[in-house]
Amino acid sequence: MIWVDTIVQGVLLGGLYALFAAGLSLVFGIMRLVNLAHGDLIVMGAYLILVLVTLLGLPPFVALFFAVPLMFAFGWGLQKFLLNRTLGDDILPPLLVTFGLSIVLQNALLEGFSADSQRLPTDALTTASVAVGPLNLGVMPLLTFASAIAVIIGLNQLFYRTSLGRAFRATSDDAVTASLMGIKPANIFATATGIALVIVAIAALYLGLRSNFDPNVGPARLIYAFEAVIIGGLGSLWGTLVGGIIIGVAQTVGAALNPEWQILAGHLAFLAVLLVRPRGLFPRAHD
Repeated sequence: MIWVDTIVQGVLLGGLYALFAAGLSLVFGIMRLVNLAHGDLIVMGAYLILVLVTLLGLPPFVALFFAVPLMFAFGWGLQKFLLNRTLGDDILPPLLVTFGLSIVLQNALLEGFSADSQRLPTDALTTASVAVGPLNLGVMPLLTFASAIAVIIGLNQLFYRTSLGRAFRATSDDAVTASLMGIKPANIFATATGIALVIVAIAALYLGLRSNFDPNVGPARLIYAFEAVIIGGLGSLWGTLVGGIIIGVAQTVGAALNPEWQILAGHLAFLAVLLVRPRGLFPRAHD
């Protein structure tokens, strides 16, 4: 029974990693942009929610509704006025620019909030649990996992059931041809990044509620997000959820064997999947 509980906790932890990775998967799937600042944007979102909670006296979940439009606007402007200038056949410029953006965000947060770790205020919901058979599952991990599923379902509905989704797919397949059909790739890319940062805001909420954060934890979140995306298959949203679950289960099993193995076990699971499926578990047909 102990191992069943360990695996279930790992699955729920995988929901958090899937939230970290979903925005990264969205941006890569549409514009093939590898955003090295993604983890720092998650941390920035956590600090934004913290500021809203502190200044306005809002509960964290209410503060999220104020943070979402701000994050969308920031992502839209970031892509429109900076990252679009780096896109092209050469993958090096966006890597260098987003690496620089990562450093800028870390130092800006360090100057604004100091190196002290922070955490969003918690309430009874954070420590509540529900009995599921012989297991006691935390309400917050369940909410995190449910949010990850809701985000991925929402993104799939957006992609395949809306005109904006058709524009996303057309631009992803061939931006030049899409522009001849009246689509403006620059605006489509900016909208995609804005939506990605909405997901980042949701991930930031659960990051801040479940653990401490400081300006330097972004790169670690980026690594988890990358591993989940690559395990699942580049551009596969459901694959991203599976990738997050694999990392989460590996970490909880590793921690059960030896607490020092928790992080290492997740990385070893990532390498094991790559040895068997170098292109991920669910690579898209045209990749």
